[in-house]
Amino acid sequence: MLQVDPQLLRLPSSAELPCSDDTPVDNEDQNLLPNYLLFLLQRIWAERQDWFFAVDMAIYHTTGANPRVPVVPDAFLSLGVERKKNGESRLSYVMWEENETPPILVIEMVSQTPGGEYDKKLEIYRKLGVLYYVIYNPKHAKRDQHEPFEVYKLLNGVYQRQAGEPVWMPEAGLGIGRRMLSFGGIGQEGLSWFTETGSYYLGSEELARQAEQRQRQAEQEKERLAAKLRSLGFDPDNL
Repeated sequence: MLQVDPQLLRLPSSAELPCSDDTPVDNEDQNLLPNYLLFLLQRIWAERQDWFFAVDMAIYHTTGANPRVPVVPDAFLSLGVERKKNGESRLSYVMWEENETPPILVIEMVSQTPGGEYDKKLEIYRKLGVLYYVIYNPKHAKRDQHEPFEVYKLLNGVYQRQAGEPVWMPEAGLGIGRRMLSFGGIGQEGLSWFTETGSYYLGSEELARQAEQRQRQAEQEKERLAAKLRSLGFDPDNL
């Protein structure tokens, strides 16, 4: 006779579950850099309503020992789901409320204290069916005997390291890789979305600087033309 785990007979709703594991981050980048990806995606996919990107949010699933024990990535992206669940913000990402749709992408940022990113969490995401798993480890890569940026793709049930950078993810229509970013005028390395041709998407500060530069160029060109007209004996203000 088939034995059914009693805890699976009645799965809790998102309202009954904690939204995270309450583990504090050990540096500001663990929130800053994933949120940069979120804000960038909100602009790139502003017209789309079939995606959800979360930062430090619990994922509840039934592929582990207990569906009440979540895994909490630094960030993840799901496709084919509502941006707002029933028009409201999610408390957590509960797989049985999302038509069992796993994230297509999970990002883990290795911190001062190793969190099993290369083994325990990798196995959790493999069983969950996460297609792309990104491990960003700019400060402790040598300690962990890994590269600062690694992308794995789930192929035939096994994660295989992807070569090159940025890595194009055709199923998501996005590339991901490292580049220099700017936060409040301070530059630092971080993760960014890329196009299929390898060009990165500009952040809000970069777009603002680009607009300012275009404005300055337009004003300089206007002044150049005005000076030319004056040299020819014309008043540019009375033409």
